[in-house]
Amino acid sequence: MEMSFLSMGILLRRQNAATVSVENEAVTGQTQKSGAPTAEGEQGLNVAVAETGSPARRMVAESIAGQMAGQISQRVPIQPMTAPATFQHGGSSGGGITIGEALEATALTAGQKIVEWSDAAAIQAAEVRATGRTTITPGGVAAAAQSAATLNARTLRDEDKKKLADILTDATSKLPADRPATRKDAEGVTGAEMRNDPFLTTHPAGVSASIAAAARLNLQNSFK
Repeated sequence: MEMSFLSMGILLRRQNAATVSVENEAVTGQTQKSGAPTAEGEQGLNVAVAETGSPARRMVAESIAGQMAGQISQRVPIQPMTAPATFQHGGSSGGGITIGEALEATALTAGQKIVEWSDAAAIQAAEVRATGRTTITPGGVAAAAQSAATLNARTLRDEDKKKLADILTDATSKLPADRPATRKDAEGVTGAEMRNDPFLTTHPAGVSASIAAAARLNLQNSFK
């Protein structure tokens, strides 16, 4: 059976938050707002979501500080979601998986990857599609990725080089606008990553993989 690992830790967090909110409302009769994840909760956590032939069945593995903490099989159907085409400053509390959220998912699934020119190109392509602008935002996530790739090219020791987690953590807060990822977004980001890779390949858990996973899930939920 074909198994494709989806770089969507953000999706899992959103589903869990929605489940907790529904349960709390059923018990208390009140709708409670869920808080943002703490920095402590994000550090060292690597979540991979696997699609095993059925959208309702996914394998979830968690590791803390590089050590496997557990692995479970979940049967949680993805509910259809609706949202406007564009979100301002930090994505959406509901709706499809946004480009910014897919970038944040990359920080979870490939956060220790050293930033290379192919990553910077993919992040730039993702940002311009999220914002609708033709140029990158000064001080934004794409500018940070380009700076990191330039610095890494001049740095000898790998431990001193910038990683994807340094750039993509809280990516949604660094985007002036955001919107759900589409298949065209995935194609554009994938092309940018491949063109700037010396072997014309993409990282299996990198930026383009996360955008493609988000676009595929959005398409399944009527985001076209």
